[in-house]
Amino acid sequence: MAHCDTLGVKAKKDMQCVMWWLVLAVPWVVEAQVQVEGCPDVCQCSRRTSPERSEVSCHKKGLRALPSKLPADAWILKLGENGITDLKANALKPIPKIESINLERNAIRSIHPKAFSGARRLMLLNLYGNHITQLPPKGFQDLLNLRFLMLGHNQISSVKPDMFVGMKNLSDLDLPLNALTMLPSNAFKPLIALKVLDLALNRLQKITPKTFAGLQELKFLNLDNNSLKTIPPGAFRPLSTLEMLVLDNNLLTTLTAASLDGLTNLEELYLRNNQIERLPVDLFQSTPKLSQLALSGNRLKTVDPNMFTRLPDLKRLYLHDNPWQCDCNISPLVQWMGQTKASLVPMGALRCVSPGELRDKALNSLQADNLRCLA
Repeated sequence: MAHCDTLGVKAKKDMQCVMWWLVLAVPWVVEAQVQVEGCPDVCQCSRRTSPERSEVSCHKKGLRALPSKLPADAWILKLGENGITDLKANALKPIPKIESINLERNAIRSIHPKAFSGARRLMLLNLYGNHITQLPPKGFQDLLNLRFLMLGHNQISSVKPDMFVGMKNLSDLDLPLNALTMLPSNAFKPLIALKVLDLALNRLQKITPKTFAGLQELKFLNLDNNSLKTIPPGAFRPLSTLEMLVLDNNLLTTLTAASLDGLTNLEELYLRNNQIERLPVDLFQSTPKLSQLALSGNRLKTVDPNMFTRLPDLKRLYLHDNPWQCDCNISPLVQWMGQTKASLVPMGALRCVSPGELRDKALNSLQADNLRCLA
């Protein structure tokens, strides 16, 4: 799918895309020179047998609206890179067998609350790269089998639970590159089967302790490139199944153990390029399964390595691009580095910034017992 490699952070999320691509790429049995009844003149239609169904490709054909006539057995509809401006009521009723619709990079501004009425077989809906500012309340309630909803690169400024009513089987919700500034309580509560939630590259300044309520199956949460300054206590508590959390490129200055409360199955945590100056020793008391931790690009001068001893499965740790102060306070970290089985990646990039005589000295070359205390 076109959006699957757009942001490219995440192996777990990309696997979702690959799996869906494989579903659509099953071998086709296509009849030669077959005439597909109802095929729009500007589109190309191909039909497969067993069971009989049609793929309709109207990609980049200068369309300003959905074709009024489509094959009744259409199951894939490709309408990307046209000039479609709105989705009217009952737009999909003539094609009840539709399973995949690609409407990326059109000019869609409005979606009628009943635009998707009757499309009960739809599994993938791609609206990436349009001009959508708001989602209609209960606008997706007929999409009982929808698995993938791609809404990235629009202008959506708010999300509310009534926007997602009925979507009990949704697995992947993509909302990157929008205009979200906050996430209210229960924002995604109807999405009880959601596994992937991508909120990167928005303007999020605030989440609440109940923002992620109801997401009992979530595995991957991407909050990369937002403006979060704090994570309220218990914000992630509903996410007991979460395996990967991305908080890179925010404005975080610190975290507390309560910020990560509930993340008992978390395996990967990314906190790169924030403004973190200090971390409490009990930070990871709720995340015993962490195997990959990224703290590079922050403002850490030292850390207490006892926080890492709580992580028996830690395999990869990223600490580079911090202003390490190589005095006696960093001695415990230097000692731990020499003993741990975790890989510090890249080891050679961990270098002192101060004091002056040790500037640019590699941390793993220091003798812990020889580091003096600065006044």
